[in-house]
Amino acid sequence: MTTTPSSPITTLFLDIGGVLLTNGWDHTMRRHAAEVFRLDYDEMNERHHLTFDTYEEGKLSLDEYLQRVVFYQERPFTPDKFQRFMFSQTRPYPDMIRLITELKQRHHLKVAAVSNEGRELTEYRIRQFELGSVIDFFIVSCFVHFRKPDADIYRIALDVAQAAPKEVAYIEDRPMFVDIANSLGIHGIRHTTYRTTYASLHSLGLRLAEANGEPIRR
Repeated sequence: MTTTPSSPITTLFLDIGGVLLTNGWDHTMRRHAAEVFRLDYDEMNERHHLTFDTYEEGKLSLDEYLQRVVFYQERPFTPDKFQRFMFSQTRPYPDMIRLITELKQRHHLKVAAVSNEGRELTEYRIRQFELGSVIDFFIVSCFVHFRKPDADIYRIALDVAQAAPKEVAYIEDRPMFVDIANSLGIHGIRHTTYRTTYASLHSLGLRLAEANGEPIRR
C-alpha cells in the first residue's frame, strides 16, 4: 500500500527479476530446461532448492551450483551449453525499463537494484540489457551476501544510497518482500502491471508528462 509521502521521494529501489526483466532462473525455466535436456525435473528441482540460496548469497559459483544440481552424474551435454541456455531465457520488460529511465531523468532520482540473484546471472543480465544506464547501485544478494527476506539487505541499500526510508519507493513483485520494506518505513509497491505500478508511483509524486491520465508512451 502506498500513501502520500511526507517527504519527496528521492530514491527508487527495484527488484530486477519480475520488474525490469523476467526472472533469472525460476521454476518455469527449470521445467523448460528439464524438457530440453531430458532431465528428471523433480530430482533437479529438489537439488535446486537445497543449494540455490547458497548460490544466490554468492557462496557458490554457477559451475559449483550446476555440479550439484545437474552434473553430479555424466551428461551428454556440457556445462557451457547448459549455462548458455540459462542465460538465453531472460527477456526484458521494455515499458518498465523506459518508465524507470524517464522517472529518473525527470525527478533526478537515485536508483538501486535490491535483488536476489547469483553472480554470473546478474553480471550477464546487467551487461546484456545495459541496466547500468538506469541503475546506480546494485545491492544484489551475491554481492552483499544477504538475501531477501533478510531485512539487512534493505538496510545496506539505504546506507549505500544515503537515503532515509521515507524518501524511498520500492518496486517488488513478491508481497512478502514489499511487507518487509514497508515495516522499515520504505514505500513498498507490489508490482503486477505497468499501469498499477505507475499509478502507485504517481500517488507518491513521481509523475511523467501525461495525456488523459496516462503517461505518454514514446
